[in-house]
Amino acid sequence: MGQALELAAATAGAQDVPVGALVVAPDGGVVGRGHNVREELGDPTGHAEVVALREAAGVGGSWRLDGCTLVVTLEPCVMCAGAAMAARVERVVFGAWDPKAGACGSVWDLTRDPLATHVVDVVGGVLAEESAALLVDFFEGRRLR
Repeated sequence: MGQALELAAATAGAQDVPVGALVVAPDGGVVGRGHNVREELGDPTGHAEVVALREAAGVGGSWRLDGCTLVVTLEPCVMCAGAAMAARVERVVFGAWDPKAGACGSVWDLTRDPLATHVVDVVGGVLAEESAALLVDFFEGRRLR
């Protein structure tokens, strides 16, 4: 989670919400990294998780990320939770809960829906305060403008 926080913090001063994500292979190596680039690229799918999943798929040569863990500083939204499920990641570990758009247990629980074709193990609240602090600082700064 520390590396994901570093990726999120690297967006400081940018227009994108500071969220960082990693894909960790079963052997513990990092195979994908990402931070939000939605504003930077004008891409509605430019969330940190999607960026990291795309990089991991390219490194591994397959969209199937069996046994991998997605680590992200903010609870994934519906799109990102769905992307993790489509990529067949084994686990999602996230920092701050997202009470407005979270899809891993707070608003929805997409990743553990028994009707889903792939259920993902979820661990939430890891370094939640540090993750939330980045978001609070970002949004407070925007409100002051």
